[in-house]
Amino acid sequence: MILGKGSRQSNKGSMQSNLESFLDCTTPVVPSQFLPKSEIRNLNKLWHPCEREKVEYFALADLWRSLDEWSAYGVGVPINLDGGETLFQYYVPYLSAIQIYTSNSSLNGLREETESGSETRDSFSDSFSYESESEKLSRWDGSSSEEVVFEPDGLLQPNDRLGHLYCEYFERSTPYGRVPLVEKISVLSRRYPGLMSLRSVDLSPASWMAVYWYPIYYIPMGRIVKGLSTCFLTFHTLSSSFQDMDLETEMESPERGRKEGEDISLPPFGLATYKMQGTVWVSDKSGPDLDQQRLVSLLSVADSWLKQLRIQHHDFNYFTGIRRG
Repeated sequence: MILGKGSRQSNKGSMQSNLESFLDCTTPVVPSQFLPKSEIRNLNKLWHPCEREKVEYFALADLWRSLDEWSAYGVGVPINLDGGETLFQYYVPYLSAIQIYTSNSSLNGLREETESGSETRDSFSDSFSYESESEKLSRWDGSSSEEVVFEPDGLLQPNDRLGHLYCEYFERSTPYGRVPLVEKISVLSRRYPGLMSLRSVDLSPASWMAVYWYPIYYIPMGRIVKGLSTCFLTFHTLSSSFQDMDLETEMESPERGRKEGEDISLPPFGLATYKMQGTVWVSDKSGPDLDQQRLVSLLSVADSWLKQLRIQHHDFNYFTGIRRG
């Protein structure tokens, strides 16, 4: 059975809950690269405060490539049902939202290409605001009191230095009116060529994206299972600042962290669900109430992230029934 490139079945096997299986199978994995030593000294010290002889990063272009086959065919998630039966639910990823914050040095090489594509701005008018409200609120130019520092809990505090908002997109179409993630990125890159050339080390800790996972079919067909129509919204950071945290975790707890040089995974830091019914996604396989606790925690972090960036995120509000003022 073809699961789609990048699908991973954990060594935990049947010990893994269905929620854990979804999170594992839909986590993008990208090749790790090492920054040339001549460039290390040019890194933004606010975003990369740790002095390292080696600095790892991933290219945004590699991230989109890792999602290419999933965008075309869906990614298969193994679902264990009562009675020992297993089926595969397939999900297609759609870009729900993205914000990329960079430093001035990163922007210098992108401005001419971006301005040369300004004639396409009208075609994006429904989803873009060239000087958006969130950009006005969060832009930091050295004279504002809105400063920022990265905190190890993974959230952005009020005095964090966000950097400069290079790219912003929020999807508002219905799922049936959307195109798969990689196709959308290809369209956006005409206006924002940095989507294909920027690296994780170029990005502020405030850079993130949200992915809407829509169920398309399951195999084998024929059995009606309550809960398989659930949609997921995952939130992923895009900055190398979070990779530094992974390496620190490895030094403190080798069994949990990522080893230097290994592929870089981008697990979600936040999650929201829609139409979650029945018990298929919440079980006691991973321990009493652990799945429910994980859902509540991931939802809370996503909500905090959006509030701190003062963002109106259409899909998140729809999934959760939130009406933000």
